[in-house]
Amino acid sequence: MKVVPDPENQDATRNQLLEAAGEVFAEVGFRNATVRAICQRAGANIAAINYHFGDKETLYIEVLRYAHGKALEKHPLLLDVPETAAPEKKLRAFIHSLLLRVFEKGSHSWHGRLMSREMIEPTVALDALIEERIRPTHTALATIISEILKRPASDDCVILCVSSVFSQCVFYNHCRPAVVKLFPKLVPHDAASIENLAAHITKFSLAAMKDFSANIK
Repeated sequence: MKVVPDPENQDATRNQLLEAAGEVFAEVGFRNATVRAICQRAGANIAAINYHFGDKETLYIEVLRYAHGKALEKHPLLLDVPETAAPEKKLRAFIHSLLLRVFEKGSHSWHGRLMSREMIEPTVALDALIEERIRPTHTALATIISEILKRPASDDCVILCVSSVFSQCVFYNHCRPAVVKLFPKLVPHDAASIENLAAHITKFSLAAMKDFSANIK
């Protein structure tokens, strides 16, 4: 008699592999991660990765998609701010959401760490990550800033402002070892400090954009 796989069990195993792989990849990187270590953490047979994903590279790509999707599910790009809100309010929400994802704690803290590692140690998955996840996020911020500056989203000034906002948001995470030693109070550690940092970055960015608007011809 042929045994028919239980779809619910298969989905559960797949999700366990994604979670376990995400933790391992975030800790040691794609190149140093082993299929055996991932399966041990997931409590799954080594053949499970081949069954669900084919190979480690495909698993890694799926983990990046999974992590980004879960992060946005918990912290949408504009949080609870509607698309019809003033662009300044949307900018504050966008920045706050990004910081919440970057400094996520708890069982899903590996999401942000994995994305950071991919930026530092890029893999073959980066191109797909850019097109599927990063570019749409970049476009969303460019749309907000173009509303503020009243210039096309493709304008060089808009693109530079987008890059500046993103840079401010990730600085405290990417440079955390140095920032902790220099200015320990500046590293976000809870919801209140994350919100305060979001307010600062928003205020700083809006002031710069106001200056640009006054001087751009």
